[in-house]
Amino acid sequence: MGLLHNLKAKLSPAKDKVSGLAQQHGGKIQHGLDKAAHVVDEKTKGKYSDKIQTGTGKAKGAMDRLAHKDGTDPGRATGTPPAAPPPASPPPASPPPAGPPPTS
Repeated sequence: MGLLHNLKAKLSPAKDKVSGLAQQHGGKIQHGLDKAAHVVDEKTKGKYSDKIQTGTGKAKGAMDRLAHKDGTDPGRATGTPPAAPPPASPPPASPPPAGPPPTS
């Protein structure tokens, strides 16, 4: 057997365990990703909102693939395409500008 085949055989139980954990705790993981993205977005004052949303979406997609939620289960051979990822949530509303209110 080749080195790559041996490595895949040894890592298979770990992948199965991670997949099970992703299925079991998917909601908590996604909530944590959203919360972390919100904190980072606040710290950067919205400067990198688009990049943060893109990264969060990719992380959620990877977690879904690990949990086999999108129909890409390696043990299943179907001709159906994978489901589209859910749309990203809109950025949080920005706070009002500092200073006194304008007078007219």
